[in-house]
Amino acid sequence: MEISRNIVLPDFLPYLLAIFGLLVLWQYYQIQTMKGRILAIDIFDRSGTRMYLYAVADDVQACEVCRSAHGTVYPPSEVMKSQFSPLKGTCKTPARCIGFLVGLYGAWPEADRIVKRLQLSRKREPIQLGQDELGEMVLGPWERSISANTDRLSIYVLEAVLGDCSNPSIAMDKYLHTLEHAREIRHMPLIVPTYFRLVELLTAQERAIEALQLIEQFEKRYTGGKTGPYAPTEKQFALMKIKKSHLKTTARTPSPVPTT
Repeated sequence: MEISRNIVLPDFLPYLLAIFGLLVLWQYYQIQTMKGRILAIDIFDRSGTRMYLYAVADDVQACEVCRSAHGTVYPPSEVMKSQFSPLKGTCKTPARCIGFLVGLYGAWPEADRIVKRLQLSRKREPIQLGQDELGEMVLGPWERSISANTDRLSIYVLEAVLGDCSNPSIAMDKYLHTLEHAREIRHMPLIVPTYFRLVELLTAQERAIEALQLIEQFEKRYTGGKTGPYAPTEKQFALMKIKKSHLKTTARTPSPVPTT
């Protein structure tokens, strides 16, 4: 009796092998993600942003409303709402309060913990960071994380905001870097407050000519009454005109001659 040597494979075997291959690939992906070698991105989030942090420059001088919002972290879904505002009231001193809404992916440990807290919070409500938590996140090893390129400009802004009172020269360099390299959509909310803060710092250092040049750059950038979610408001245009007028007066006023 002759035994057939032909082996007949079941029709569903290729499907089983394909499923097994996908499971192995998924397990490998999870391991690499946990080791920080792969950036896990939500396919529904095309912005590369997992949280938004609101920071107020020189929060000691800011009004109570803005000061209370300093260090608040928001989920992207909240920020995308048409009526979103990081403030829970009306700013009392808009000429003095300068806030930055900074988008971050946050792949380094200190930032990732905050993202997870935000995701686990009830109904993904905003969470408030203390100054120490904020400092730990900004000073964390973000440059070694997989999101370093994505978050670089945002971290520069936060470093500047948190340090511009104690070390204004370094902060101004970071603010200028922001204006020069802000190109992507997620960077757009940073531009207008950066102009305002730079003008404030230059004015405080009695560098009126440089401050005036920056205001002229601001006016040129937004000439023609550009509108949109990231363009200056009418109130901000008016504030900048007032600053320009004061600076022109300062620049024309001769310095007193020291007496001997």
